[in-house]
Amino acid sequence: MAGSGGDGIVSAGESLISAAAAEGYFAILTKSFGSQIRGGESSCRLRVSTRPVLNPGGTLSVAVVLNWEDFLKFGAELPVGANTVVVYETKTGVEPAVIPLGGVTPAVVFAAPMEAMALKAAGTMQAKNSVVLGLLAGWFGLARKSILKGISKKFARKGAAVLEGNERAFAAGLEYAEQHPLSADRQLSPPAPTAGRKLLTDGNDMCGAAALFAGCKFFGGYPITPASEIMQYLGREIWKYGGSLLQAEDEIAGVAAAVGASFAGVKAMTATSGPGLSLKTEVLGLASVAELPLVCVDVQRGGPSTGMPTKAEQADLFAAVFSAHGDTVRPVLAPISVADTFGITVEAFNIAEQYQTPVIVLSDQEIAQRKEIVTPIDTSRFKLIERLKPTEQELDQYTRFRFTESGISPLSHPGMKGGNYLAAGIEHNEQGAPTASGEMHARMNDKRLRKMDPLKQRHDLFVLEGDPDATIGLISWGSVAGVALEALHLARAEGLKARLLVPKLLYPVAEDVYREFFAPLRKCLVIEQSHQGQLYRIIRMWVPVPPEFQVLAKSGSNPISPEEVLEKIRLMARA
Repeated sequence: MAGSGGDGIVSAGESLISAAAAEGYFAILTKSFGSQIRGGESSCRLRVSTRPVLNPGGTLSVAVVLNWEDFLKFGAELPVGANTVVVYETKTGVEPAVIPLGGVTPAVVFAAPMEAMALKAAGTMQAKNSVVLGLLAGWFGLARKSILKGISKKFARKGAAVLEGNERAFAAGLEYAEQHPLSADRQLSPPAPTAGRKLLTDGNDMCGAAALFAGCKFFGGYPITPASEIMQYLGREIWKYGGSLLQAEDEIAGVAAAVGASFAGVKAMTATSGPGLSLKTEVLGLASVAELPLVCVDVQRGGPSTGMPTKAEQADLFAAVFSAHGDTVRPVLAPISVADTFGITVEAFNIAEQYQTPVIVLSDQEIAQRKEIVTPIDTSRFKLIERLKPTEQELDQYTRFRFTESGISPLSHPGMKGGNYLAAGIEHNEQGAPTASGEMHARMNDKRLRKMDPLKQRHDLFVLEGDPDATIGLISWGSVAGVALEALHLARAEGLKARLLVPKLLYPVAEDVYREFFAPLRKCLVIEQSHQGQLYRIIRMWVPVPPEFQVLAKSGSNPISPEEVLEKIRLMARA
């Protein structure tokens, strides 16, 4: 659905996905906006299925257009094809035979007087999103009773007149759909019976909940789209768990406060997007040299600079990996879905605490802000790791940066008797005293890098799917991994053999994992949402790759569909 800001587009989408959840369907709702503070274009895209869904999907089954100018601004984000039903506002004055879709001929084109129905039923055009819900429920069998319950819940607090008006608008949409049936039956199949409740949430809230579960006691940050909801969630909840939150005056102060909290002995976190990650880089360096645990979430958006703050992209990988000054390795993790954001956030805290290092989580606007219907998280499967603290014997003559076999030294905190040490950004010796010795600097570099080596053996931080003997391989990460997974399933259905590797650990590069994956391959395709193909280039830096190692890379706001990846697999199979 697409229209102008204020048309209630996203509100209608959220009503639909809530109703779908109540009925027992699986669904993903993605939202997209112009970057204007007020007004501009607004859209939402809902994918509903009787089975779990992995991505927003390809060509639309149904397109609802409240005005053509705003719909067309979304371009490839809302693709219309030969099987699409297009429903649009009669008031636009466009004849069905000449809708402005650049030569595409949809299966059904229907002009409906949505605004007029809203005015007649509710006395206001603001009820047109309820009319739309009625049309969709009538034509496609979309959760009629649950939608009506949602309308009642949503508008009850606004008074009887507003509630009754929206109920009449919904009924008007239903009646219109019944009086003007589509040329073919397109009713949605009923959901499969499932046990237990479902959870409807987004990636940012899931990230905040995971941080609390992991034991985060301090958040320092600054608002930035599309990461702000993490701070908003923790602003409501962290106090209930004995924690505290600082909305700082800028990005640098936010991360500096978090590093200070970590030095003080608590699990700490910050969250930002691309421009904020640039500002936080110096303080992340401080956490690296002082060997202090910290989790930094970067919800990627289109860049550089302000770029496209309301659109998803995967183009901060280079910044996460290479923006560290000096010889520094910072672990970089990425979730592949809303549900996976929980586990990846917990894992980030565990790695930060275990290896005494800042860890960057690369989410993106799609995962962070899309709504998903998921199975509630089974938290019993997670084990929490705490930082290594000095024993009484070690505190007798405490050596903070003592060289150990693992490279990890016991970490004290203020108030721990005998645990005093100097923590600073300057290079230091084992005691923490400043040094300009080249030999000591080399040994400390080795200590800080060597302690990360076990991470590269973590096969559990990779998803491996498909035929183990296939000679065609796929690699994808983040929100685009769901596209690659669906393409792999489609390829299997056609009898095409392929295998897929999804790294959730992006850095340090797990060389052995990639070598094992590449061993039987003759061809491999990396699929990612960045203009340069950043993961593709990082892999090539570290690992020998198959003879034909290609990339399908697109800038943000240019979606990659499962069918597009499937076509690439077909071409590789033919070759």
